[in-house]
This record gives sequence, structure tokens and C-alpha cells, in this order.
Amino acid sequence: MLLVNLGTPDAPTPAAVKRYLAEFLSDRRVVEIPPLVWQPILRGIILNTRPKKSAHAYQQVWTSEGSPLAAHTRAAAERLGAVLAGEGVLVDWAMRYGNPSIASKLAAMKAAGCERILFAPLYPHYSGATTASAMDGLGAALKAMRWQPAIRTLPPYYDHPAYIGALAADARRHLAQLGAKPDALLLTFHGMPERTLHLGDPYHCHCVKTARLLAEALENDIAGPIEMSFQSRFGRAKWLEPSTEHKLAELAQRGVKTLAVMAPGFSADCLETLEEIALRGRDIFLAHMGETLVYLPCLNAGDEAISFYGRLLRDELGGWI
Repeated sequence: MLLVNLGTPDAPTPAAVKRYLAEFLSDRRVVEIPPLVWQPILRGIILNTRPKKSAHAYQQVWTSEGSPLAAHTRAAAERLGAVLAGEGVLVDWAMRYGNPSIASKLAAMKAAGCERILFAPLYPHYSGATTASAMDGLGAALKAMRWQPAIRTLPPYYDHPAYIGALAADARRHLAQLGAKPDALLLTFHGMPERTLHLGDPYHCHCVKTARLLAEALENDIAGPIEMSFQSRFGRAKWLEPSTEHKLAELAQRGVKTLAVMAPGFSADCLETLEEIALRGRDIFLAHMGETLVYLPCLNAGDEAISFYGRLLRDELGGWI
């Protein structure tokens, strides 16, 4: 079983971030501008300006075990591997961009004798820029292998009852530490250009359904409204709305004093949750007269995550174990 997440630089330095961004932003699934137009912008402007700023952001959330995304994904693979070891399942992890690569882990698993591999992108919601790109990475790795393993792939699980249950249980565990119900809950998802919706990408619809199901599960745990938004805008194109930045300001201006924020589209905490929401998002909320922003961590490698992944992935291994 190979768990796959988006990716991370090897270090919180401008040079490492530049290498990572060069790979990430050169993916045609991520940036759908023709390369003849995009690459001069990427190489001439973005890669000469953005790495330093992004490296500073990474430095604020980097851990002794590396980037949070890598640390949590590694921990989930190790815990899940311990659970499934008795059933003859080897569990490993990889990143779509950066290290460890999909190709290197597939080769290692094949060398270890794994002839059947469940390829599991940890993206609850399908998008061409995430799920399909991971499949591209898988295809490229398989293309270079002469003797290939049998492959199954994990489908999106945005409305799986066990996923919604795990999110709700994890949220309640953190909310219980507050001592009182927050005035509102904001569910923030990674943004996508609006044109992807019109081109037929189901990502927006998947996010809306997750938000609805999670709001129904948590309605008695929140004193006021539960709303959703989209974060991490990039470039000048129109993106999915409402924007998380605008929603944080709006909720504060509407009189919300204590706001809980949750990012159910991310399987593990990363730059976009810890720096963009827990740090910069809090600053935005407080600047508009909010008093307390409580960030509720992702599932990461917690008990709820391992229980859910075990159930979900065992179903996908049906007939193999």
C-alpha cells in the first residue's frame, strides 16, 4: 500500500523551495496555461521572487522531523503499517512532487516482493490538479518499469460515512478542550480556478457535499453558523468563492468573537493550514475585531485517521488479503 500526498521541499530554504516549485508549477495539471506562455513567466519571474517568501513561511512551521506534511504522512504510513502487518500488507509513503518520489517507492516495494500495490492518493476530493496528477506520476513510474506489479487505485472518499465520522470525532475532541462552543465554524478547502468547475472538474461539488455532511454532523457542537470557503489563491484568474480571507474578515465583522476553523480537504497539516490559516488567518480575523481563532488540526496520524484509513483501505484490498 503506497500512501501519496502532494509534496514538500527538502528544506525550508530558498534553493530547496525553488526546486520544489519548479517541479510543482511545471505540472500541466496544476497550471493549464500553454508552456510557451507559462514557462517564461515561471522561470523569469516566479522562481526568482516566490522562493524566498515561501521559504520564510516554511520556516515558521518546519519541525525537527522535517516539513509537517512529510512528518504526518510518514507517521500515518508507519502506524497503518503496524496495524496491517499481521495481514501481510507493507505500507509506505511518497510525494507527488519532491521526495520521496513515487517512482523510488514503487521500485523499492517491487524489490521487496510486493506484486500487488494499492496506490492511495490522500485527497478526499477529486481534482485534476491533485488526484489526476498523482495518477500521472504513477503512470510515468510504471512506464519505466519492465516487470510491473498489479495496481489498484484509491477513489475519492469525500462523502464516505467513515471519513465524515472521523472528521467529526476529531473535531469534537479538539472542541472539548475549549470549554465552550465556538460562535461559528469555518470549513476551508484549497482553492481552484473557477474555470476548472466549468470544464467539468467535480472538485467544487465534492467539497460542497463534504461541508454539508460535516455541518450536519457538528451542528450541535457549534453555537452559530457553519460556513465554507476556499483558500490559497494564486495568480489573477477568478477562483472558487467565497475566499477564506474574505470570509474570516466577514465573520468577525458579523460579530463572531470565537471562530473555529477546520480544513477537511487536507489529510495532513501543512504550510497551507499551519501558516496560511493558523497564523495569517488568525491575524486577519483579529484585525477585523474577532477575538479568538481556534484552528482544529487535520486528521494527520491520529487515532481517528488510522481507524478510518484502516477501514477504507481494507475495503479496497478486498480479494487481496
